[in-house]
This record gives sequence, C-alpha cells and structure tokens, in this order.
Amino acid sequence: MEHVRKKLHISERRVCRVINQLRSTQRHTSVFRDDGGCLRAEIVRLALTYGRYGYRRITALLQREGSQVNHKRAERIWREKGLKIPKRQPKRGRLRPTHRNHVWSYDFMAEHTHDGRSIKMLTVIDEYSRECLAIVVERRLQSDDVLSCLTELGIPEYIRSDDCSEFTVKVARHWLKRIGVQTLYIEPGSPWENGYNESFNGKFRDELLNGEIFYTLKKAQVLIERWRLEYNTFRPHSSLNNRPPAPEARLH
Repeated sequence: MEHVRKKLHISERRVCRVINQLRSTQRHTSVFRDDGGCLRAEIVRLALTYGRYGYRRITALLQREGSQVNHKRAERIWREKGLKIPKRQPKRGRLRPTHRNHVWSYDFMAEHTHDGRSIKMLTVIDEYSRECLAIVVERRLQSDDVLSCLTELGIPEYIRSDDCSEFTVKVARHWLKRIGVQTLYIEPGSPWENGYNESFNGKFRDELLNGEIFYTLKKAQVLIERWRLEYNTFRPHSSLNNRPPAPEARLH
C-alpha cells in the first residue's frame, strides 16, 4: 500500500478502491503477545526461588496467582528450559491418622555449622494435617528438650518415634505415660514405619539444608524457622490437593 502511494502519488482512499481493500485494514496495528515468553520467565523465576519444587507445584503457584496455565503446558516449558523434575517419593507409613492431633511423629536430624560444629534438630509433625509443629535447633538435644517442646505444643493421642536412646530414657517414658499419650516406637532399621516424618525430613534437607551454609547457630535457627513457616503456610502439598498444610498455622 505505502509503496503504491509513494510511487503514483495518490491518496490512500484511491489505492484501496483500486486494489479492492478496506481502508480499515490500514488502521489496524498488529500486536504481538508474548504470553509464552512471560510464562517461561515466571516459571524459571519460581524454579530458582523454590529450587526443589516440581512443575506441578509451580503450576499450583501460578494458578494461585490467577494464571490459566495447566500442568501439561508447564511441564513442556519445564523440560524445554532443562529444569530438574524431582523424583516422586513413595508413600510410606503404617498407621493412618484420621484427625488433627491423632498421631504426631518426631525424629532427630543432624547438620553442622561452617566451622564444623554439630547441630541437632528435632522435627515434630502432625501426620494428619502434615503441619510441621516445631523444629528445635540446638547444639545438643536430650530428653528434657523433647519434653519441653512437647509440653509447649500440647498433647496428641499417639506419638511415634524411633526406638533410640533419646526417646527410651526412663524420664521420657514416665512423662508420656503419665499424661496419657500412647507411644508408637518403630523397629530399628525400619524407617518406613515412620514414613510421614521420614518424608518430611527428606523435603527439609532437600529444600533447605543441602542449599545453605550456616555460619552460626542463630542463623540456622532463623533460616530453619522461616522455612518451617513457609512449609506450613505457602508450600503446595500434593497429598492435600496442592494446598499448604496449615495456611492459618499458629506462630510458635
């Protein structure tokens, strides 16, 4: 159109009449929508922010923000960008809790600060809601620390734990029996019997501990508590229809 006008020095109206073209087509400016580019950038951003979330959890976060993307498209972009898809963890565990505070489970974990000094962590979860009730972080943990933590949290019907020295000392057994909590000790060498807590500990290590260097005990306590709150109130959980375990969780 512009070429003909310049060559023959005639009006746009006349050129449109000659070539049988509507003048309105000359007023339309094509707009290129880069929705795919924006979506790709957002998926990459979320993957970098939450390094061990898979494409399904990233999809859930996008949908929570109002995006209409489905998991199939997110997976295509995920693979296209070469992002890592975490391996699916098998479901494990014998006793199936039926309500909150039915069964809690707790376990010890170990880490170290930058100077090589050890850190001990006590993780406590509600097996029904999957809420992480507490993560106690100290240089050393003994039975009194366990009792102090549980006293602050309240009383469940059952508590499941490893049959190790920290939990089998006489004072712990006496206290749990006195307050009416039934104990469920798992057999040595059978971590699948404590599947809920083992699964949580794996996520905890994978999403935080493996990617952080703790220079002080205080830094470890702050970062771990921040991750615990994110896990409870924000992180999508596949077994809970991609909802966080406790969006209204109490702040301990």
